[in-house]
Formats: sequence, C-alpha cells, structure tokens
Amino acid sequence: MVWLRRTTHYLFIVVVAVNSTLLTINAGDYIFYTDWAWTSFVIFSISQSTMLAVGAVYYLLFTGVPGTATYYATIMTIYTWVAKGAWLALGYPYDFVAVPVWIPSAMLLDLTYWATRRNKHMLILVGGTLVGLSLPLFNMINLLLVQDPLEVAFKYPRPTLPPYMTPIEPQVGKFYNSPVALGAGASAVLTVPIAALGAKLNTWTYRWMA
Repeated sequence: MVWLRRTTHYLFIVVVAVNSTLLTINAGDYIFYTDWAWTSFVIFSISQSTMLAVGAVYYLLFTGVPGTATYYATIMTIYTWVAKGAWLALGYPYDFVAVPVWIPSAMLLDLTYWATRRNKHMLILVGGTLVGLSLPLFNMINLLLVQDPLEVAFKYPRPTLPPYMTPIEPQVGKFYNSPVALGAGASAVLTVPIAALGAKLNTWTYRWMA
C-alpha cells in the first residue's frame, strides 16, 4: 500500500497547489489591481495564510524534513507566476495579478519545525501563528509596489466584476483600522486551527491507506 499512500500524497500536493493558484487569481487580482484593496486585504491575508498553512503543514509532516514547507510555497509561487504570464499574454497589464509572497512565511514554518526538534504541536501553535502574522506584512510591501492601481482598475475591469464591486476611492484609516493589523491579527488566530487541520489530514492519510 506504499504506492497508494505516495500517490495520494502527491495528488493532494498538486491539487492544493493548483487551488492556491485559482484562489490567488480570484482573490489576488481584485485585491492587488483595484484601489479598494485596503478593505479587502484582510480577507486576502486570511485566505492566503490559511491556505499556505494547511498544505505546508501536511507536506512538512508527511516528509518530516524541514525545508519542505518552503518547497511547497515555491510550487505555489511558480504556478501563480505562470498564471500571471497567461493574463499578461491575454493583454492585461503586468500588475493585473501580483504574486503573493508565500516563501518567507513558509521559511518561518520550516524554521519552527527545525528549532523545536520536529515537534508537531509547536509547529501548529508557533508556526501557524508566525505564518498568520508575517504573511500580511510581506504582502503589504507587495501591494505598495503595484503601480497606479486606480488607473488599472478602470482601464482593465474584470468581465465578471459585479456592479457593487466597482472601484471606489480608498478609505485608509488609523492603526486599528489598518488592513495589515487586522489581517495579521485575524490570520494569526485562524491559521493555527487550519495548521492543525493540515496535521490531521496527514494522520488520516496514513490511517486510510494503512
């Protein structure tokens, strides 16, 4: 049954990596190329950090080798760059899809797993928290580098963009209204149980194919 276990494992990795690309395209391009990104950044932070945690923790515990979380994040990054190139080939601007910064957060996950001597529970608690806190920070830098999002939003509207999502002037509040602060706080809380889900999926995979 070893072949079945390995086949299911690699199929899961491919499926999650592909879905991460789809999630990025559907959430990331709206967020990064429209000027209402400031209010949507919280949702983006939660979706990206939890998505990274569930797949990376599963992959990391399956192999037991620190470094595989970074490898997983690299797969997602490559897939998304391919999708970015596809949109560019269709005539959309370069900044239409901004590739999220997953790799540094995944490196923190690997570092946690290595520093705690491969302790699964510390990986879930500390690693999950670090991913949730760090990903919004890294991606805010990414967001600030997008050139002229307002012009891009009106010049290249998405065909499926509903009327209620029409770009409006950004409303940037104080720190307690900051998308980075809210995104980091919410992600740090929600990424931990999602990381635990990734660990549980790994256990279920072994039991199902035992």
